Amino acid sequence: MGFRLPAIRRASLSANQASSKCVEVSKGYLAVYVGDKKRRFVIPISYLNQPSFQDLLSQAEQEFGYDHPMGGLTIPCSEDIFRNTTSCLNRL
Repeated sequence: MGFRLPAIRRASLSANQASSKCVEVSKGYLAVYVGDKKRRFVIPISYLNQPSFQDLLSQAEQEFGYDHPMGGLTIPCSEDIFRNTTSCLNRL
């Protein structure tokens, strides 16, 4: 059983984009990496002000600090937890 979250998107990359270090993100959005496989999601920046998302950011800070070798914002939680959190934010 699947469901759609209109506010977040799992980034689908073509072979050319995947090989490139620079993949564009639309204005007003932010790319984050989630889960063991570091899947890329694009979220609205408005999520950054929400307490539930700030909890995820605090976890990222505790785990990785501010100098993460991947170069992007990595959220150290499962994809299920991330999807659940963002789906709740989507209802606001």
